[in-house]
Amino acid sequence: MIKPVEQSNLLVAQPIFDLVNEHIIPGTAVQPSQFWQDFAVIIEDLAPVNRQLLEVREQLQHKIDAWHCANPVPFDFSSYKAFLQEIGYLVPEVTDFSISSENVDPEVAMQAGPQLVVPIMNARFALNAANARWGSLYDALYGNDVIPETDGAEKSAGYNPLRGQKVIAYGRSFLDQAVPLAQGSHSAATHYAVVNGQLQVTVDAGDGGDKGSSVGLASAEQLVGYLGAAESPSSILLKNNNLHIEIQVDYKDNIGASDSAGIKDIVLESALTTIMDCEDSVAAVDAEDKALAYRNWLGLCKGNLEETVVRGDNSFVRSMNADRHYTAANGDSLTLKGRSLMFIRNVGHLMTNPAIVDAGGNEVPEGIMDGVITSLIALHDLKGQQSLSNSDAGSIYIVKPKMHGPDEVAFTNTLFDRIEDMLDLQRHTIKVGIMDEERRTSVNLKACIHAAKGRVVFINTGFLDRTGDEIHTSMLAGPFALKADLKTMPWIAAYENQNVDIGLACGLKGRAQIGKGMWPVPDNMAEMMATKIAHPQAGANTAWVPSPTAATLHAIHYHQVDVAAMQGQIAQRTRANVDEILTIPLLDDHQLGEHKLTAQQIQLELDNNVQGLLGYVVRWVEQGVGCSKVPDINNVGLMEDRATLRISSQHIANWLEHGIIDKAQVMETLKRMAAVVDGQNAADPGYSAMSADFANSLSFKAASELIFKGKTQPSGYTEPLLHQYRQLVKARQ
Repeated sequence: MIKPVEQSNLLVAQPIFDLVNEHIIPGTAVQPSQFWQDFAVIIEDLAPVNRQLLEVREQLQHKIDAWHCANPVPFDFSSYKAFLQEIGYLVPEVTDFSISSENVDPEVAMQAGPQLVVPIMNARFALNAANARWGSLYDALYGNDVIPETDGAEKSAGYNPLRGQKVIAYGRSFLDQAVPLAQGSHSAATHYAVVNGQLQVTVDAGDGGDKGSSVGLASAEQLVGYLGAAESPSSILLKNNNLHIEIQVDYKDNIGASDSAGIKDIVLESALTTIMDCEDSVAAVDAEDKALAYRNWLGLCKGNLEETVVRGDNSFVRSMNADRHYTAANGDSLTLKGRSLMFIRNVGHLMTNPAIVDAGGNEVPEGIMDGVITSLIALHDLKGQQSLSNSDAGSIYIVKPKMHGPDEVAFTNTLFDRIEDMLDLQRHTIKVGIMDEERRTSVNLKACIHAAKGRVVFINTGFLDRTGDEIHTSMLAGPFALKADLKTMPWIAAYENQNVDIGLACGLKGRAQIGKGMWPVPDNMAEMMATKIAHPQAGANTAWVPSPTAATLHAIHYHQVDVAAMQGQIAQRTRANVDEILTIPLLDDHQLGEHKLTAQQIQLELDNNVQGLLGYVVRWVEQGVGCSKVPDINNVGLMEDRATLRISSQHIANWLEHGIIDKAQVMETLKRMAAVVDGQNAADPGYSAMSADFANSLSFKAASELIFKGKTQPSGYTEPLLHQYRQLVKARQ
């Protein structure tokens, strides 16, 4: 091993030290020696506070466990709630207030649209996400199941004109909804022109006028700009619900040549924001991994990240898109961002990392390390020395996950204060996104927002982590309901509604994002289009999508729903009931009594949980893949990350605890499902089969321990065991 560098009472692994000193700091005006000295002081002051907060988590959990042992179901709810208040789990509601976050970019404060989340350690994915600010509607429709493969519209090796016509018809229908003509339909358009700052569309007879007649937009102000000659533009830029639409015209293009108006594509403003993730979607267990994450973030903040993409015998270099320039409708010049506004998601308070060790020989809290180094990197953007900017408002956007209650949010606020001081930044330059994914945060959300009210720009909900924490917190209360049923029970609807209710009551409208969770089935876009409109309808001005294609399609929902108007309506409703959120979603009396779950139902639930768990763990431990499309038991590809693993492992551990299943049944299922997962990955040359040698398969051991030690894992998190076994694999390699 390379000996670490001793710097200001810190032992810094060489990859981190070299990256910071030789690549990150140059150009920031920060002095290396002063940086390490200030960093060491932050560690000395705040690491003990970090550890104390984690101890509070454990103390509260022990008290809750003891209460449930003394008060078996059915228990008195009022007594339960009073107990949670008594121990400080449920805090008094703070008085009404509004957040005061300033210098917030419009993509966060004023626009409503999709949000991507991608692993920062994969440069290609990160670049794709950054460039997903604009997406081809035609490509998104042609390649996915939104357009059925019926009536000759199959996806073929080459271009299928029949499918292409269905795509074009869908695009015209979208234009009619989002930017309608004063008369007639875009489907009858034969020519687009800009005349005296107004859009003029020539339409055929039969759609609201005589052949060759010209009509304008129903709302003339929706024309924003154009490219090319006004009388025959190559691009028409429109706006609806504060989102842009670009109609691209080229009569010489293969698609444009077959179109009545020469339209070759409709391009939508899609992923307004992207979360570059250092947390659940990556496997970063040491200095080498962290250096890769930080190096990619540096390239994104400098605007010079590049990745060579090889496809067959061909290769090309992918880089960040430039801004987009137009002639405004009034003749002035107009520039729009070419890239998604980037957040960086740091890790939470739990984990430490061997990349840096303090004077006492302790690994430093990884969340503190992330906060300091990712903010240092973001100075390159703030100083505006690069051609491609991220935040025009001069802010750094950090999403902070897995915080438990207002004291932990307050700690993050203090950490960001200290980082701003060490980097000579104005107070609240660093903005925070609060992940509402832990039970103690949900039931105290207003107090959590208040603890960082000067810098909050984002809150969101996440079913999986939230459910994982729900199960772990109430592990001893009783056996939990089937996973599919958990999504339909009163607690989850109250949780989702309260997130919006509290966000609006705290003044997030017009200042911050209120977000909703991920679409988990990336190959099923038709179902996404049918159901995910519920997120903007719920008052969320952003929601997570798994791909740039999904972002383009989901953007349509924000044209169909005026989220700002929806938020105005929702703000008048009665706030969701915290008592419902505190109602523990256990199996009901019928499922435990005479109509109890059958052995077949129990085994099917166990099979599903175990297969998904193994499919994710084997890639994480053996290959360092933190997020991927993992086939489920029916070979349907689902987006999996540590949040999905947390709920599966905790659900099995809970059923073990209450005798729904036993250890022998779980072990038999693990071995049987391991063979299934091995078969699903047989075509992967880098895959290490588990069933060939269970005794020596580190991934199989990791998966087993996540279940059998699930009850004792801190807050039910999977990171400690995953990191342990991934480090063993790397040492073996």
